[in-house]
Amino acid sequence: MIKRRIVVEESNILLTTDMENLNLTNFIIRERSGLKTYIMAHPEFLSSLEPLEVEGGSLLVKEMGRASKIAGVGPMAAVAGTISQFCLNYILSYGSRYSIVDNGGDVALKTNRDVVTGLYAGESSLSGRIGFKIKHDTTPLGICTSSGTVGHSISFGRSDSVTVFASKASVADAMATALGNYANGEKDEDAVQNCLSQAEELKDNFRGMVVIVGESAGTIGKVPRMVETSKKVVLGDLFELY
Repeated sequence: MIKRRIVVEESNILLTTDMENLNLTNFIIRERSGLKTYIMAHPEFLSSLEPLEVEGGSLLVKEMGRASKIAGVGPMAAVAGTISQFCLNYILSYGSRYSIVDNGGDVALKTNRDVVTGLYAGESSLSGRIGFKIKHDTTPLGICTSSGTVGHSISFGRSDSVTVFASKASVADAMATALGNYANGEKDEDAVQNCLSQAEELKDNFRGMVVIVGESAGTIGKVPRMVETSKKVVLGDLFELY
């Protein structure tokens, strides 16, 4: 198994795969170039917090636009997950049976063995103590997390983490942002309930979701089986063999 870090501008990818000599770096450069070209012609694509009509553009740009419409957020909310998804599809086209693409915590994977992903939730005591067993026959799968207390992404909520499981990482990323915006309330349990209420309205677009605010947590949909983890995990080091 090969494990390597690939950094191209803002894309910070930890790749675990059974394939060699993929030239994935060049693929990422090409995809990012297409995105930057579109943004130069349509600067609102970079700053909008609402879905936009996509006129032309690369397949990556169009997928970001599609995911953002599903979730009701701006297209850049889906950028990291979409890049993960496109990288995974590129690797699978070469015949990979086991690949995990982790782009700063936004993950796309297809495996022939079960794996465990740790849950990172900032300062919450639940962070690093629990994980999810991902069964190989449920992949390809996108797993993306948004936080109002960790990282630089824009969130109007105060969750420590909102983790979404979806068939596509593009949708998981956009949905995590959208649902995280509703994690508000005077008490932690109120913020969790408000997030779950919004998730109930959008649940047809994803498989499952977990929200954590402080010491309160909630789930909706088909969430992988939770397991205890033996070590603290950090973003960029989420997976271990089960």
